[in-house]
Amino acid sequence: MSSAHRFLKAARSIHLYLGVFTAPMLLFFAITGGLQTFSLHETTRGSSYKPPAWLASMAQLHKKQTTVMPVRRPRPAETAVPAASADATQARMSSAPNTAPDVRVTAIPSQPAGNTGEPPKKNLLPMKIFFALVSLGLLISVLTGLYMSYRFSRKPLLVSSVLAAGILVPLLLLLF
Repeated sequence: MSSAHRFLKAARSIHLYLGVFTAPMLLFFAITGGLQTFSLHETTRGSSYKPPAWLASMAQLHKKQTTVMPVRRPRPAETAVPAASADATQARMSSAPNTAPDVRVTAIPSQPAGNTGEPPKKNLLPMKIFFALVSLGLLISVLTGLYMSYRFSRKPLLVSSVLAAGILVPLLLLLF
């Protein structure tokens, strides 16, 4: 057997077993990433949609490698500076030593009237559809790879053992 033939045989074996070992996580990332593309894992501002707990947990695992969900504090409503705090600021300034002339600071809008400072809205749907198709392509590719690994392997028990390890290792790592 030539060295090129031995190298090719070793490369095929490495490809087979690494592919089978990583297949469960690739399937997980394809599914959760596809769902995250359409923000199905989070509540958006002004919406009554509440994601299922399992989906939010799996998205958290996908993004932050933990299933612990952070506690989100409600965002405070934007309000104008109350008059009482403006009076307190003025009182502090008047009680300070009078070394500089009294200068009043007023808020100057940084944007012209009518311009909110937000970038113009873009149509994100075409890119979301593209990423959903990529997720679907990855899902199908992994599933066909698993099928071929069983169909053309002479050691299906070894393939099954590596696949089981690819499922169990991440689950065990969640315990740490």
